[in-house]
Amino acid sequence: MSTTMETTIGQMVTVRPNRARLFESLGLDYCCGGKKPLAVACAEKGMDAATVLRLVDAFDAQVPGGPGDESWSGATLTELADHIERTHHAYLKTELPRLEQLVRHVAERHGDRDARLVELRDIFLPFKAELEAHMAEEEAVVFPACRRLERASEEAAGEAIATDIAEMVLEHEEAGAALSRIRDVTSGFTPPAGACNTFRVMYASLAELAEDMHRHVHKENSILFPKALEAERRLRERTR
Repeated sequence: MSTTMETTIGQMVTVRPNRARLFESLGLDYCCGGKKPLAVACAEKGMDAATVLRLVDAFDAQVPGGPGDESWSGATLTELADHIERTHHAYLKTELPRLEQLVRHVAERHGDRDARLVELRDIFLPFKAELEAHMAEEEAVVFPACRRLERASEEAAGEAIATDIAEMVLEHEEAGAALSRIRDVTSGFTPPAGACNTFRVMYASLAELAEDMHRHVHKENSILFPKALEAERRLRERTR
């Protein structure tokens, strides 16, 4: 795939998933903002798109594709849904409760000296609850519908998956906004000098969560959902 100024950020990461590392370092949103062309995404950040494109070329040359750089663009709907559940949902189901304990503990111990820790707790707790509800909806409704579409069943032809997907994308944007606020409150997940080990573990875990969420949402917004919408369109045409 030839990359131009009109190539979207999401497409660039779909082709070479390891580019996510570069975009993370540049602060370019390739998940919720994945539909924006490179030129637009860079302009919004006050970056020179030509410079970023050269950075992408240099990164590709220095970091060849390999393990961990698998593109899911050729995967089936079932393979994608299964992968997201086994990898990203499984991670969140373990990590969110652990992080809740850390966030509550650090806010209780240090919140009287640093009000940002209380703010962090107050952002994280509803974020966690909403994300857990979101995953449950995907596993109960959206992913099964994607699998039925792949089987081209008559049942799937009567479903309005576009409405459910639009709701999932909106919730992704809300989760992304919460993560952005968490990043700001934690100064980019950078613990202050003299922070205790629990404090440092919490910040490192939040940084890991943000990175995984970006990859997770990218796979849904830029790969799974467009594939599902296209499969639904084709199925409806065949069943008219």
